[in-house]
Amino acid sequence: MNISSEIEQFILSVLGSGDEITLSRNELAQYFSVAPSQINYVLSTRFTLSKGFIVRSKRGGGGGITLVRIAGEDDPIAGQLKELEKMKELPLNRARDMAGRLADVKAVTQRERDIILSCVSDSALGGAEESGVIRRNIYREILIALMRK
Repeated sequence: MNISSEIEQFILSVLGSGDEITLSRNELAQYFSVAPSQINYVLSTRFTLSKGFIVRSKRGGGGGITLVRIAGEDDPIAGQLKELEKMKELPLNRARDMAGRLADVKAVTQRERDIILSCVSDSALGGAEESGVIRRNIYREILIALMRK
């Protein structure tokens, strides 16, 4: 087993069946006798949104890392998140289609779909010049919130 796999397995064992842990990047690096950049590599390649994780880092204090487990890959919300990660902006008609699909497969209620669409509507964005980018970012954050266990 290579060092990246060992680090991944260690983190997963610490997480166990929990949904969230906070670790020190520097302590992990010392424990495995690797550079902190190796820990960053493992986090950025093995603990991605599409694999069901959110990684939050804070600067200083030993490089604190919070790892949050979210819904699995087969979740329709996770599928949309993967799709969204490939997009630079989200047109309103595409957002309507995506939210509609979530409601169709019962991943969200009709009311939740309506709330999502209200949040990303042209009127909510106030005609911002970068509304497609802002809409994408808002929709992404909504999906992440929906995926949290």
